[in-house]
Amino acid sequence: MSKTQPASSILSNISERERLALQGSVDYSKVNLLSEIWPLAAKEFGNIVALRNPHSKPETVVTYTQLAEQIQQFAAGLQALEVKAGDRISLIADNSPRWFIADQGIITAGGVDAVRSSQAEKEELLFIIANSGSTVLVVEDLKTLGKLRERLNDLPIRLVILLSDETPPTDDALKILNFNQLQEIGANHTLVRPQQSADDLATLIYTSGTTGKPKGVMLSHSNLMHQVKYLRAIVQPHPGDVVLSILPTWHSYERSGEYFLLSQGCTQVYTNLRSVKRDLREFKPNYMIAVPRLWESIYEGVQKQFREQPANKQRLINFLVEMSEKYIKAQRIAQGLCLDHIQASGLERTLAKIQALALLPLHILGEKIVYAKVREATGGQIKHVISGGGALPRHIDNFFEIIGVDILQGYGLTETSPVTNARRPWRNFRGSSGQPIPGTEVKIVDPENRQPLPKGKRGLVLLKGPQIMQGYYQNPEATAKVIDTEGWFDSGDLGWVTPENDLVLTGRAKDTIVLTNGENIEPQPIEDACLRSPYVDQIMLVGQDQRSIGALIVPNLEALAKWAENQNVQLRLPEQNSEPSTSVDLESKIIQDLFRQELNREVQNRPGYRLDDRIGPFRLILEPFSIENGLMTQTLKIRRHIVAERYRDLINEMFA
Repeated sequence: MSKTQPASSILSNISERERLALQGSVDYSKVNLLSEIWPLAAKEFGNIVALRNPHSKPETVVTYTQLAEQIQQFAAGLQALEVKAGDRISLIADNSPRWFIADQGIITAGGVDAVRSSQAEKEELLFIIANSGSTVLVVEDLKTLGKLRERLNDLPIRLVILLSDETPPTDDALKILNFNQLQEIGANHTLVRPQQSADDLATLIYTSGTTGKPKGVMLSHSNLMHQVKYLRAIVQPHPGDVVLSILPTWHSYERSGEYFLLSQGCTQVYTNLRSVKRDLREFKPNYMIAVPRLWESIYEGVQKQFREQPANKQRLINFLVEMSEKYIKAQRIAQGLCLDHIQASGLERTLAKIQALALLPLHILGEKIVYAKVREATGGQIKHVISGGGALPRHIDNFFEIIGVDILQGYGLTETSPVTNARRPWRNFRGSSGQPIPGTEVKIVDPENRQPLPKGKRGLVLLKGPQIMQGYYQNPEATAKVIDTEGWFDSGDLGWVTPENDLVLTGRAKDTIVLTNGENIEPQPIEDACLRSPYVDQIMLVGQDQRSIGALIVPNLEALAKWAENQNVQLRLPEQNSEPSTSVDLESKIIQDLFRQELNREVQNRPGYRLDDRIGPFRLILEPFSIENGLMTQTLKIRRHIVAERYRDLINEMFA
């Protein structure tokens, strides 16, 4: 079924302000394929730098003219090596200009790339290569190939391309070329543009699954071109604007952002966690796409600098920040953009405006003494930063508004290409994920009966639009679970919409935990591993929108008592009155150390272990999860949202 929605129908439902925002220097309205972008961009932006990697040796600088040429050569090289339209090609590599050239080269040749980081776990990569039916493998370097090589004989891989300049082995049964060898072949071969339509598959992006088997999200040219055409509703960059890129380039969030920003003539500078603070100052970006954890890191760095100031200056800074926080909140109420005063009356808004005017001199003083200097740490040239991949903590949102850096929070999933909602510069409604982008519909329904709910009522978030995936690759059962017969996609998130259609997210209906670094954690396999410990009777992971996962643990008191006996100590439980001098309680260091040791061992011994799987804070609770107390279903599954609500204060304290 075609997903393509005519531009005329999308544009008929947007405001005049948004219509004007969508007018860039290049008209992509009639462009249907990703591969059609780059010749147009080269013609318009020519010698403007498109991609720059200051951390490669030597430094890589690619202009728009060179980018279009190198993409065409990569594609022609693949065609010369008998890659046909529709062939699956696994692209296992990380952020670099060559990744982008390979990605768009594959797609320009008519191929479909299945993408993942070279750092991903070996079994996961092999599953992706096999599941996608890839016949060609593009890898970061020889080290990445070496990780996979022994198992490739069992797969239909016939060609390997290294993105490095390393000399390929000549004694391998597989045909292996490096990047420059492929480009040389392409330079001597004429590219034949394949016959393709907007609804043809462009890429497979694999998401984590609860069984350890990732699902391949099928995104078409139409899905991704929707983002290229309509993300100008969020930001309106100019040719030559600098973008600092830090997120994994294969991730749908970063990837669609890159396609859009490069279609507008921006210069993308690659950075990394080690260099980002220095690169912010050096390259003075105008835009940046990142997850909440980055903004938290910058905030924490600023707070550390504040704490290092003399006591008198600390008091002054704290006072000014406090007054500025009151100022921005009054401003929000006056403008009708305060989530806590969504139905503010005319009188309330007038009083708020008066309060804001009274506080303005102190805010201006804070700008002169403090905020301008803080902005220098971001390069001082930021127009807007985009945040997604998890909820933005309110204090972070407030802080960046105070210092004059506009964060535009967005929302979406891999399955939605990914952006469905985002705050706008002219409607930066803090606490929300913004209004739908053009062509997108949001519906809130009752999680039990799927009946639509009125605005303001919390329920399950359903999404519809040209960016919704075609489905999960070779998995019609999983597809049918998330996309209904009318095309509504079940996000698995809970939320509500304001009278002006701003989406406010409140939690997740499904189990996946999303950390502030954007990583998705499926709790069940980790919980199952922890249950191997004799001292863990029941466990539920928590940590949505936190830096790490945490756990609520019901201990096995019988096993714990036996352990205590062997340690020659008496276990004391909260309801016991006797407190012998040798007794210990559940919060004592010896007990906490025992559980820390158990959790670390079991989680790290789990197949496919990643650093983000580590359990951070945990709390021991004595009341078991049961059907009787409402914490388990009739089929003995933990009712996660009920447990989270019951222990909300404990969880908040755990992550404080």
